[in-house]
Amino acid sequence: MIQSVDRAVAILHELQGARRLRLTELALRLSLPNSTVHGIVATLVARGLVEQDVSGRYALGPGVLRLSNVYLDSNELRLRSLSWTDALAERSGCAVRVGVPLADDMVVIHHVFRPDGSHQMREIGIDIPTHGTALGKAVLAFDPRRADELLARDDLPKLTGRTVVATDDLATQLAAVREAGLATAADESILGESEVAAPIFDAHDAVIGAVGIVTPSSEVPTDRALLDEVRRTAVNISREMGAASWPPRALLETDTPR
Repeated sequence: MIQSVDRAVAILHELQGARRLRLTELALRLSLPNSTVHGIVATLVARGLVEQDVSGRYALGPGVLRLSNVYLDSNELRLRSLSWTDALAERSGCAVRVGVPLADDMVVIHHVFRPDGSHQMREIGIDIPTHGTALGKAVLAFDPRRADELLARDDLPKLTGRTVVATDDLATQLAAVREAGLATAADESILGESEVAAPIFDAHDAVIGAVGIVTPSSEVPTDRALLDEVRRTAVNISREMGAASWPPRALLETDTPR
């Protein structure tokens, strides 16, 4: 690992979470000398990834947006999901998300609005702790390494009163997801919001993300046809990504996470 690059990334992550920070605040958060942080921040400012306001505080710069747009425009999973997610939103009447895992979170890389014309906020780029969303549970169920690391923790954040943080309960849920090919979450990340999601696989039998619908908790879908639509969408996107089967037989034959 190159130390200066790692520190630059850490600075960007701190600014992502805190929005605006003074140099001394950044240095304190990173446990680094002011001079070290100043040199890295000055380089990031020169490249447009960080900017400094009139009060002297630093924030993410417009160069970050340019990078994110390039990522979205070139991400194969997102591109191959477009037509299938549009169709799922139309058939279900629900908002649709596609998410990919990043560390302990799921990051939404594609979002289709509910087709009812109501006011909605674009959710591309939001991140949700993996254990608190159906998208994340769909991935964890078929990624034993990631699941084992998460289940070994005793400090999973509780996003709402209904977030499942007991690892035994979470392991039981993941086993059920492997059996059904569908994951659910009700009021676990946002009160009043429920999800149903299914995993997406690539040509190497690896789970690379998930697709799911989002509904008000008062309208949790129980219609088998609608649940099959979510599953079918994941199958079709997986085929677009080169998967030979869904879910891959090799993954079903491995031990479940525990």
